[in-house]
Amino acid sequence: MQIGGYSYEEYLRAVASFHGNVAPGVVLGGFMVELATQSLPDGVLYDAISETSACLPDAIQLLTPCTVGNGWLRVINLGRYALSLYDKYQGNGVRVFVDAKKLQAWPEITTWLYKSKPKKEQDKERLLDEIGKAGFAILSSQSVQVRSRYLGKHSRGSISICPLCEEPYPAQDGGICRACQGELPYEPGEDMGRVPFQHDARGAQTRSPSIHDGMKVVDDTLRAPHLQVVSVKDAVGRHTLHDMTEIIPGQSKGPAFRVGHEISVGDLCRLQQMGRERVYIVSESSQDPRWVHENEAALAFAQAMAGEGVSFQGPPREGKIELVADRDGVLVVDEERLERFNLIPGVMCASRRSFTVVSHGRGLAGTRAIPLFLPRNEFNKAMTVLADGPVFQVIAMQPAWVGILVTGSEIFKGLVEDKFIPIIKTKVEQFPCEVVQALIVPDDRRAIRDGIRELIDAGADLLVTTAG
Repeated sequence: MQIGGYSYEEYLRAVASFHGNVAPGVVLGGFMVELATQSLPDGVLYDAISETSACLPDAIQLLTPCTVGNGWLRVINLGRYALSLYDKYQGNGVRVFVDAKKLQAWPEITTWLYKSKPKKEQDKERLLDEIGKAGFAILSSQSVQVRSRYLGKHSRGSISICPLCEEPYPAQDGGICRACQGELPYEPGEDMGRVPFQHDARGAQTRSPSIHDGMKVVDDTLRAPHLQVVSVKDAVGRHTLHDMTEIIPGQSKGPAFRVGHEISVGDLCRLQQMGRERVYIVSESSQDPRWVHENEAALAFAQAMAGEGVSFQGPPREGKIELVADRDGVLVVDEERLERFNLIPGVMCASRRSFTVVSHGRGLAGTRAIPLFLPRNEFNKAMTVLADGPVFQVIAMQPAWVGILVTGSEIFKGLVEDKFIPIIKTKVEQFPCEVVQALIVPDDRRAIRDGIRELIDAGADLLVTTAG
């Protein structure tokens, strides 16, 4: 019995060397790879798919040219113990899987596959013996046609520099890299981002003493601050930790008590009417500098976002703050930096579309920190994105003298009634503009040229033209 040119005993040694131990899944995977390769035509260039991330990919990498690193092996974790080898250009191939209907005679394999016993209670020696004896007998195969999106290599596209961590990343991931979007497997500390190695005077490489302190594995994650909560009757004389919303159906919704409010005896009845039996209060733990209160964060965001012609209504209410137009004009949004801001975990900003015409006092955008306390490192990321200037501006519109030129021989000859001029005039006069003259000319180059000159001579500095 051969597996990829190895005898069974040689293959077991190869598995131990490659995988680190004689894992039953890699051993069984060897039979699966062998069956798949035997089913392919000679000379075909193939790629591979593993439908599980456990063990089976190592069998493929050990016995074929396909690896995760070279992109010829894709791990699509469907949780099924199956693999496919297929023509890398055409997609036609073979899928091999463990056939549950063929396991009756193999109790130890069944126990292992269905995890009906904890791993430590399984008889590994007997399991490997059963796998060696069963071999191909417990496998089945089927022809498959792989979907086109899995064929060939796919470029990561252009590479950008993340404005937060300053590391290269695929631009298709968004305005900031996926690590800065919250997928980082480490808990960033104050030193996160520093160069991990330094060089001494002789050029020898030395480890930076700060990097270990600045990066912790995800198992040691920064946990939310321990907030102090007390019963309403014990809250007298204490200060509220956040705005507390009161809803009166059909009448109002808003904060009945603002953050920092000192609770008095007279407040107890109202709190109970609001359904509050317990109250979060300001305490020493809520002053942890590693965290930023939602109101502090929202105010900082609004201050950084507001540009020319934009102000904000403060202080924040219920963790939110609104930006409004200080004058009539056109809202201009730095959409790229707004996207970057919204990709940062725990913060958000929603706004009107860029180039929307707005009037004085109209709401433009709202921003907030989503949790009551935002991790300081996420707050710092957000402020870094906002550091390059305002995100929102309202640009005042300049008055214009408008000339309207309608083209079309059928309109010029009176065969078709013109409807453009009154519509354009109505739209123009909504802004600080005035129509100085409107002309109708035939579809003739010279007539159109002369019409434009006439409008300019009449004082028009903005021309609106139409075509039939």
